[in-house]
Amino acid sequence: MTPRTALFTVAELLGWWIALGLLWLVLISTVDTLELVVGGGCAFVAAFVARGARRAVGGA
Repeated sequence: MTPRTALFTVAELLGWWIALGLLWLVLISTVDTLELVVGGGCAFVAAFVARGARRAVGGA
């Protein structure tokens, strides 16, 4: 993996994590510390799944 592809991978995962985390915040009714931690963790796992799915479909 070249530094350029590593940077692209990190940027893609960060973008997915932010987008999915914001979606989580929109869908919950109250925001407290525990829900932020759970939402962040779920968004982190979902970001890896989304990247894997994109690579499987796109072949890149």
